[in-house]
Amino acid sequence: MDALHERTAVELRDLLAAGELSPTEVTDHFLDRVERLNGAVGAFAAVTPERARERAAALRRDGGGPSGAPPASGSLWGLPTGDKDLWNRAGVPTGFGSRAFAGLPPAQESDEIVQILDAAGIVSLGKTAAPELGFPAYTEPVGAPPARTPWDLTRGAGGSSGGAAAAVAAGMVPFAPGSDGGGSVRIPAAACGVVGLKPTRGLLPAGSGVDSLGGLVVNGPIARTVADAALLLEAMLPRRAGGVVAHPFSLRAPSYEAGAYLAAAQRATLPDPLTGRSGPDGGTARIGVTTTSAWDDFYAITVSPEARTALDAGVGALAGLGHTMDEMALAEAPEYAPAFRTLWMGGASAVPIDDPETLGKLEPLTQWLIRSGRQVPARQLAEAVRTLNGYERSLVAQVSVYDAVVTPALALTPRPIGWYDAGDPERNFEQQCQYTPFTSMLNVAGLPAITVPTHWTAPTAEAPAGLPMGVQIIGRPGGEPTLLALAAQLEATLRPRPSFPI
Repeated sequence: MDALHERTAVELRDLLAAGELSPTEVTDHFLDRVERLNGAVGAFAAVTPERARERAAALRRDGGGPSGAPPASGSLWGLPTGDKDLWNRAGVPTGFGSRAFAGLPPAQESDEIVQILDAAGIVSLGKTAAPELGFPAYTEPVGAPPARTPWDLTRGAGGSSGGAAAAVAAGMVPFAPGSDGGGSVRIPAAACGVVGLKPTRGLLPAGSGVDSLGGLVVNGPIARTVADAALLLEAMLPRRAGGVVAHPFSLRAPSYEAGAYLAAAQRATLPDPLTGRSGPDGGTARIGVTTTSAWDDFYAITVSPEARTALDAGVGALAGLGHTMDEMALAEAPEYAPAFRTLWMGGASAVPIDDPETLGKLEPLTQWLIRSGRQVPARQLAEAVRTLNGYERSLVAQVSVYDAVVTPALALTPRPIGWYDAGDPERNFEQQCQYTPFTSMLNVAGLPAITVPTHWTAPTAEAPAGLPMGVQIIGRPGGEPTLLALAAQLEATLRPRPSFPI
């Protein structure tokens, strides 16, 4: 048998379900990986081995079969992962990626996303690293080790789910949940050469986006394979009796029957848009291709040769499968950037820190966002929300002409540690947009998107296997099955690096 970290999450699930592995065996193996690699990678902000082993032992003890097999198939019973260090888990301190929160007592209650994944049977190994309060697109918090892409330890893992992506890419966990308010699942997934999915706003009960300012922040899966990402997505959709997703809001995105997302990824065939079910034939799609973004009218955006090569590889592979590929350009949107900046700062203004001493412990970027946001008049914030609502309608209409739209995942290669300006917040914000121009507009529009690696750069001394580069595939509202099918086709056609970098 291959080493357990070389197995996919789907394979591990099946081995656990068959009783060929126990939760304790799997947990011990991945904890050993974390112990050996985390010092170099910085994927976990905190590791909780005793709690993980207790949880694994309890799952085994309470299993439904004689060998401790799970009580029901299709769960994540016994599979290890980590909680993003912006989420509370009862009994474990939450660091929020900030020295300002060092020494906080353990949380009293777990957040909803943690409860949902616990109910699915996961074993948490600890807290995956995040930047301060989740605002930056890189994970290099002051006073803590940076999260690094395992493909080149001199470069960052992206953010804000940088620790989650780094942990998956280094084989410390088979998959990990993250949150995405401006690209925070897709950016680190792309920087680490793994798969990251941002769901449609309103799809997930926990982290739906419906309850965040401007509807930006949604939760989503990060995994080594498209099928593993779909497996985790299925678990993030808890269902009541009869298979109906347990939504707490009246506003929700279209969702499909249990198993439809995993089936789309595993069969890699385009699904029926009404049912999400994959048909017997592969089918072909009309796909738009663009290197334009909503930031083009505000900052100087340059698509690097490496990003262009990755896009060409993805487009060529999809064209070779019979899909129709149409070059397109997004409509100019000069109003987007000022409105987004206002909304982003407005969201930061609500951070519950009023003590000047604590506020002074925050990093310059975070302080700038909070202080600037607290100076934004209510009218300006309301106008920004209205402007972005109009942009949502425009972008949804532009994307919906196609079955999907493809962009580069990132405009540049993964950035070196320390590349972002630590002293000039305005310059820092600009750098983030230049690195990740294709992501935030989809949070504004609420559209689903998936990033998948399509190319590795030439080897160097720092990156012997090269650096991962990829594409982002954007879907219509509720189009996750189509995205999963197309990403799985790319995965099967291009066969990105199968081995681990370290």
